[in-house]
Amino acid sequence: MNSNEPPVVGVIGLGAMGMGMAQSLRRAGFAPHVFDLRSEVAQGFAKDGGVACASLGELGSRCDVVISVVVNAAQTESVLFGEEGKGGVVSTMRTGSLFVMCSTVDPNWSVAMEARLAERGLLYLDAPISGGAAKAASGQITMMTAGTAAAYDKAGGALDAMAAKVYRLGDRAGAGSKVKIINQLLAGVHIAAAAEAMALGLREGVDPDALYEVITHSAGNSWMFENRMAHVLAGDYTPLSAVDIFVKDLGLVLDVARASKFPLPLSSTAHQMFMQASTAGFAREDDSAVIKIFPGITVPAPKNSHS
Repeated sequence: MNSNEPPVVGVIGLGAMGMGMAQSLRRAGFAPHVFDLRSEVAQGFAKDGGVACASLGELGSRCDVVISVVVNAAQTESVLFGEEGKGGVVSTMRTGSLFVMCSTVDPNWSVAMEARLAERGLLYLDAPISGGAAKAASGQITMMTAGTAAAYDKAGGALDAMAAKVYRLGDRAGAGSKVKIINQLLAGVHIAAAAEAMALGLREGVDPDALYEVITHSAGNSWMFENRMAHVLAGDYTPLSAVDIFVKDLGLVLDVARASKFPLPLSSTAHQMFMQASTAGFAREDDSAVIKIFPGITVPAPKNSHS
């Protein structure tokens, strides 16, 4: 690749975040190669520009930069190495190519993956993301990144095409995932606290719409209260981020802290709340469904329109 030419970029995983990121790359002038287990989704994307790849191996062979936007570490390993060591992108990626890991994972796993790929002559960027589907679609996500100077050089303009903020947090993997874990600590605790507050309001007979209006214009507001309690008021638990995401992410938060015997009393309580919601049958509902664990309240019924 001529250093003046933009890299050929691939995106694996066209879910709520990955689809928007691929669209942002396309808007910025890249011709993204995409792969998703749902081939019709990849083909639908490519109708407006870009290339739908039939396999991970095909994507790996064609791309200088491979961006993985899957759910967790296990799925990332499957993307990289395939099933039983066959069919992953690593088998076809050229020496010096870059793998950008955007999932929320244990920081130690990310450190180990950087070393594992370096042995194969591949660059790695620890690059968890935040911002949600709407910001992904508009190229306004936040990326918490860490990696070598060579990894950043290889990425070219791809990161800036997808993100409003690309934070460089370290010269090797790990720091990006640590910052993401801390963000998830706050996100999970804030959702749990927002649900608890709204539940108390419902129990005490306060008009929930009035409560929402007041809180969102008062010091007690949080981004998560404003965003997630709108779902509760609408009675719409369509999963933009599911309850089980926070069972996983707060579990990772507690795993990281446990390794150094660091107490996280609020995180552990919030984790228990999400696990209770998951076990009660709300695992795949929007994470705001954690409000359904509170006894003796009636949550607002679904409204006709999405909020």
